[in-house]
Amino acid sequence: MNYTVQEVSQYVEQEDVKFIRLAFCDVYGNLKNLAILPSELDRAFSFGIPFDASAITGFGGEVRSDLILHPDPSTLSSLPWHPESGRVIRLFCSISHPDGSPFEGDSRYQLQQAIRKAADKGYSFGFGAEMEFYLFKTDENGDPTKIPCDNAHYMDIAPDDKGEVIRREICQTLSLMGIQPECSHHEEGPGQNEIDFRYSDPLSAADNAVTFRSVVKTIVARSGLVADFSPKPLPGVAGNGMHINFSVRSEDGTDCLPSVIAGIMSYIREMTLFLNPREDSYLRLGTDKAPGYISWSSQNRSQLIRIPAAPQEGYRGELRSPDPTANPYLAYALMIYAGLEGIEKGLALPEPADINLFTADEATLRRFERIPGSLHEAAAAAAESDFIRSHLPESILSAYCRR
Repeated sequence: MNYTVQEVSQYVEQEDVKFIRLAFCDVYGNLKNLAILPSELDRAFSFGIPFDASAITGFGGEVRSDLILHPDPSTLSSLPWHPESGRVIRLFCSISHPDGSPFEGDSRYQLQQAIRKAADKGYSFGFGAEMEFYLFKTDENGDPTKIPCDNAHYMDIAPDDKGEVIRREICQTLSLMGIQPECSHHEEGPGQNEIDFRYSDPLSAADNAVTFRSVVKTIVARSGLVADFSPKPLPGVAGNGMHINFSVRSEDGTDCLPSVIAGIMSYIREMTLFLNPREDSYLRLGTDKAPGYISWSSQNRSQLIRIPAAPQEGYRGELRSPDPTANPYLAYALMIYAGLEGIEKGLALPEPADINLFTADEATLRRFERIPGSLHEAAAAAAESDFIRSHLPESILSAYCRR
C-alpha cells in the first residue's frame, strides 16, 4: 500500500507508534537508520531531519558533512519483532543537501533516476531477487563461527534441514511487512538457505532486498545463530548468490527482452564491480554454478544469463553473477541503463551457449569472454568505462574503486 503523509500520521496516532526509524543506505547498500519520536514526524515530512554524513561510508568527509533525510510516506512498514504496544515503524528516505538539491551519493536516488529515464523512453522494468545465505552456529560468547547449523543438501527437509523453522519465521515476518516471498528452501551448501521474491517495480524490489537482509539477520540472531550473506563463506562448497530476475515492458508491446539481455552482456564487465563488490566475490565466480563467462542460454544454469522456462506472463531473464553484498539500488540502476542501451542500439543476442560451461574443454571456453576474475580487474574495468561514468557520479565510482 502506498501511504500518504496524512495516512502515516494517522497510523502513528492510532497504532500506538513510539519510534519511527528513518532508513537509508550507505554507498555500498548497508542499511542505516536514525530514530525519531512521533512528535518529530511533522518536521521530518515538512523540512527533513539533518544528520552527520561524515561518519557514513562513501558519503564524504567532515567538509559539508550535513545532509538531510526526507521520509518517503509510501514506504511505511511496521517492524513486527517489536511489541505491538509501543510499536516501531520504518520509512525509507531520500537524501538531500541543506539547499534541497539531491545528494548524488544516495543510491536510491540513482535508481529513481534510472526508472525515470526508462519511463521517458516508454519502458518499465521489473525485478525479483533470489537471495542465498548461510546459517552458522555461534560460540559460547555469542560470536559467529563457521560451523554450519546443519549438513543438509538441496531442498532437503527436516530433521536434516535445521533452517526450516527459521525460514518460515522470516517469510511470515516479511509478509507482515507487506513483502511477499515466493518460495524458500534449503540450498546446496551445509546450512545454506534461499528465499525468493515475487516480481515488483525496481524501487520496491531494491527496498525489499535491503529489508530482507535486515530481517534475516534479526530473526536468525533471535535463534542463537548468525546469518552470513558473504559471497564465499566456506571453501569448497557453494557460495551465496543474488540471482536477479528481470523483465521489461514497452508501451507499444514490443518484445525488448533480447535487446535488454544483449545490452547487459555488452556492459557486464564494466558493471561487475557493483554486482560483486568484495575480494571474496571472485572466489565464488566460476565455481559451483556461479558463472565465469559472458554467455546466455535458455534454462542452462552454467550461463551468465539464462531465460527460465515459464508461462508467457513470467517471461524474463535471470542474471546469475551478482552476490548478496551488492547494493541492489545500484545493481538495478545499471541493469536498466545497460538494457536501454541494448534497446536503443538494436543489439542482437549472440548464439545461445547450449552447453555446460563448467565441464567444457579449454578450446570451447576460449570462444567466450570472461567476467573479471578479481576485484582489481573489475575496478579497472569500471574506472575506464564511459558507460559507468555517464550513469554514476564520480563519488560513487571512487568509493568502489578505493574499496
